[in-house]
This record gives sequence, C-alpha cells and structure tokens, in this order.
Amino acid sequence: MSNTPEHKPRPMVDLIVSVILPSFILMKLSGEDKLGTTGGLVAALAFPLGWGVYELVKYRKFNFIALLGLFSVLLTGSIGLFELDNKWLAIKEAAIPAVIGVAVLISTFTPYPLVRAMFFNAAIMDVDTIKQKLEENNSTAIFEKRLMKATYFIAASFAFSATMNYVLAKWIVTSPAGTEAFNEELGQMTLYSYPMIAIPSMIMLMAIFYYLWRSIQKATGLKLEDLLVKK
Repeated sequence: MSNTPEHKPRPMVDLIVSVILPSFILMKLSGEDKLGTTGGLVAALAFPLGWGVYELVKYRKFNFIALLGLFSVLLTGSIGLFELDNKWLAIKEAAIPAVIGVAVLISTFTPYPLVRAMFFNAAIMDVDTIKQKLEENNSTAIFEKRLMKATYFIAASFAFSATMNYVLAKWIVTSPAGTEAFNEELGQMTLYSYPMIAIPSMIMLMAIFYYLWRSIQKATGLKLEDLLVKK
C-alpha cells in the first residue's frame, strides 16, 4: 500500500494562492514604502511557487504540465529580477501553452498519447468494459478517429491560450522590468488572465470531454454510469 495521500482538487485554494494573493501583492504592496519592487515580486511569486512545490512533493505528482507551471513562475521572476526587456514576458507567456500544445500533438506518435492520459484512463473510466463493447460493436476504428479529433481540439485550445497570453502580456505589461509599474501591470495581467484565458480554456476542455463521452456512448451503447469507474 502506498503512503502517498490522494490528491483532491481545491480550485478555490489554487485561485487564491496562484492568482488573487500574487495580484494583490504586485498591485498594492510593491511601492518603495511597502515591500519595494524586488520584495513585492519575490513575495508574490513565492506563493504559487511554494504551493506548486508543496503539492508536487506531498502528492508526488511530478507531471510534465505541473513542472512546466513551476518553470513558468521561475522565468517570470527572472525577467523581473534581472530587469530583462518585457517582450520576453510576452514570449514566455505564449511559449508555455504552446509547448504543451505541441507536446499533445507529438504524444500521438508515442505509445502514451496525452489525450488518453487526460480523458480516457482507468482512473476515470471503465476502460476494459469500454474496449470490450467497442470490439463487440466493431466501433474501435471509429472511436480512435474521434480520439484523434479530440487531440486536435485540445491542441487548438492550447493554441488559443498561447495567443491570448501573448496579446494580454503585450497589451497590459508595457513598463520596464524592475519598476513598481511593471509589478502592478504584472499583477493586473495575472488577475485578468483568469476570466479571459483560464475560464474559456476550462470550458473548451469540458466541451472536449463531453464530445468524447458522447462518442464513447454512441460507439458502445453504454450509459454514463456504466462508462465511469465505480468507487
């Protein structure tokens, strides 16, 4: 038996630690009479960085996307602390989701496609029963085509995220790195990215999951309760 505790999603905690607190610190506490430019940036990034490391260590979820998220935080800090041209912030913001999207596409040429890991896996669905029904109904080939189409949809959602991240960064963050104005604009970008990028991206992923669920249901004739793992 593993002693690793089961990871339970906590969206409100993630939102507070990764978006609200860093944005507040960057926008309100980066003045020279408070934490200062460098202190404000370090304090703001310490929350998502610390929370990410804590979750990775506690739940041992050292997955590609989580590590990429931590790397993104470190890059943001480096841009601010070393006072690099803020064009690199826009490039970094676009590059992270772009890399994930490309990884999704490349994974289709490997034995472990990411779309299967995200949606069609034994932790969520009764994979053995579904495969059996697909074979009985001669629907395996049709389902594989739908799965590939879902992969392209997921890659497209990350392309949307990359484009919006770049546009948002170029639009909001215009001040030189290492200034109080840069920190404030970084906080605004972090805050605006949730309703403008994160929520639409989540809706897209939910729509893709619904598309896959409907595809499996039609191909197998199983009801929803028969598709999901019974706990």
